[in-house]
Order: sequence, then structure tokens, then C-alpha cells
Amino acid sequence: MPISERLSRLGSGVFARNDQRKAAYGRRAADPGAALPPLLDLSLGSTDLQPPAVAIEAISAHLARPESAAYCLHAATAPFRRAVAGWARRRFGVEVDADREVLLLVGSQEGTAHLPLAVLNPGDAALLLDPYYPSHMGGLHLASARPVLLPLDAASGWRPDFERLPAVQWDSLKLMVLGFPHNPTATTGEQAWLDAAVEKALAHGIVLAHDNPYVDLALEGEAPALLRNPAWRECGIEFFSLSKSWCLGGYRLAFAIGAEWLITALRQLKGVVDFNQSLALQAGAIAALERAPEWPERLRAEYRRRRDAMATALEAAGWPVRHPSMALYLWLSLPPQARDLASEDFCGALLEGTGVALTPGNGFGPGGEGWVRLALVHPQADLEAGAERIGRWLARR
Repeated sequence: MPISERLSRLGSGVFARNDQRKAAYGRRAADPGAALPPLLDLSLGSTDLQPPAVAIEAISAHLARPESAAYCLHAATAPFRRAVAGWARRRFGVEVDADREVLLLVGSQEGTAHLPLAVLNPGDAALLLDPYYPSHMGGLHLASARPVLLPLDAASGWRPDFERLPAVQWDSLKLMVLGFPHNPTATTGEQAWLDAAVEKALAHGIVLAHDNPYVDLALEGEAPALLRNPAWRECGIEFFSLSKSWCLGGYRLAFAIGAEWLITALRQLKGVVDFNQSLALQAGAIAALERAPEWPERLRAEYRRRRDAMATALEAAGWPVRHPSMALYLWLSLPPQARDLASEDFCGALLEGTGVALTPGNGFGPGGEGWVRLALVHPQADLEAGAERIGRWLARR
């Protein structure tokens, strides 16, 4: 049966390929005769840490209400959008119009993947950082857009050098997608980097989309934000999520704040593609934003402990570590014992040899080759035990 060229360009996706490898390993490990260690999945940023109790209680309290089982259209999201506006005022000192500048999303990934369909025509050029998060490239493929990659490198601290592109190339761009704190490099970044991007967007008539689900998880310094730039209403849209800061990833709760015309365009697209989450889930999100503002700080303390312990354990195992400035991940260049392997081959061999699953860097673009991402999503003792498994495997190489 035929499939579209667009779908073939999307490919299988790194998380889907990893899922197949993990499932196959899990089936073998379940056989008592295999004598394989249990799977330790460090490949997804899906935390073991729990949401605030007030959020779960709010969801539970609303589940029995008949309206929570009904389809939810945009108008019914007004209480959630007002809560977001209040959060923006407290978090950034910015007044946001809840009716015109806020949109509920099914995860920030959904927003970044759908935005190109709302603002680009086939063949339009859009700038991505390299490495990039997969949904950023996926959204461009869905829109039949032309990606332009801006390489990031470790030597410059993963700073985007916008002057690498000539003016004529800037003039051809219609969209620029950034994300700091940055996934996968776990770099917090600087407000000056985002401000420079705003200048380019204004000078060349480019839509600036800033993916910011980790805004509350900077372990060093303050995370940059588009909303901190006074020109955000002129060119930009910013995506936030409750998945990371409030551990609500499985509930798929996120939102966009942006220029009215961009919010309107994305809302029109979403009106064709999907409905909104249940009012019960929205009640949980409202409770998290309004009644658990301290939750991200609790998470940062735990992730800092995990980062430091795992870095120490891996270094003892012979794997040099760059300490990240953002919570949740370690972004690791391949260890000296395995630099003859491509990143995906390394992750496959590591899984087979240790039961530890990491994400290969090539899934985040050409700039990710030679790197792997490790998610700090298990208790410290489990992470250290995983590092011991890795150390023994590296020693055998």
C-alpha cells in the first residue's frame, strides 16, 4: 500500500527504535534461563518522581463530574488559561492576555510539531539547532518545509553562533526553532542567546518559536525565556510544559504563550486536529500552577544529587562526564573504549551487554553523532548500580 513521501521523511524516530530494542531485551530478560540483568531504562525523560499531591487530588475530585467526560472545546479551557496568565505574571513579571495569548496543548511536543503547519508553506526554510529535539524536525517534515541546521558544539558551550549564517540566508528563513535549556545537551543557556535570536527574527521577519519545557529545571543560573524579551509579542511564541516541572508527563499538559496572531493560527490548526484534555486534567494543572509553585525547586535538589552521584560513578568507571547545567540528563560523548562505534550501535551493544538503555545522539540530528543521552529518572542507588554495570562492560572492551 502507498504511503506519503512526507511519512518516509519522518522515518521511525529514535524513541521508536529504542522502544523496539528495549522490548526485545525485556522479553529475553524475562526468561529465567537467560540470566540477564533487568532493564534499567535511562533513555526517556520520564521521571520516577511524583506530581504534587494537590494536583492528583484535584484531578480525582473532578473525575466524577459529568463535564469531565465530555469533549472540551477552547472556550472551556478559560480557567486553565487564566491560571497560566497568573503563572506568567508571578514567574516572569509579564502581563498575558489569557483569551488571546494563551493556548492549552497536549504536551509542548504537540505544539512544536504542529506550529510549522500553521505558519509555513511547502518549501519554506526554517532554522533548527543541531542537535535538536526530534519533534522540531518532525514538524518541519510534516509541513514539507526545508530545514536549515545551525550546528552547536561543545567547545563553545553549545552556544548558537547566529553569525555563521549570511544575511541572504536569514532573509530566506520563515521560522526559527530554539530551546534553552537545551535538550539533549542539558545546557541551560543564556538570556543573551535568546535576545540575539529575537533581534534576528525582527530584522528578517522570522517567526521565533522557543521550546521551554525545562524553564524551571536549571541547576546553574537562571533559565532564559522568550517572555523576558519585551519584543516577544512582535515575533514569537513560547512553549511550556507541566511534564518536567510538575512530573505530569503522562497527563500531557502543556501550553503556549505568544503573539496573538501565532496563538490564533495554532488554535485554528488544533481545532481541526484535536480536542482538549479533560477538564479533570486541567483542574490538576491549575492546582499545580497555583498551589504547588515550590515543586520545581524540590525536583532541582534531587536532580542535582543524582547528577553529581552519577557523574562520579561514571568517571570512576572510566567514562569522562561534562557536568550539565540543566536537570534530568547527562549528555555524554562516547567513552574512549567505544569510540570505534556509531552512537546507535554503541547504545545497542550497551543494552545487550548491561541491560542499561540510553538514547543514541544521532536521533537528535547529525550534531548528536558521537554522543548519547542519559536520563536521571531512577533513584540514586539504581543509577549507581547501572554505572557499575556499565563500568564492568567498558572494562571488558
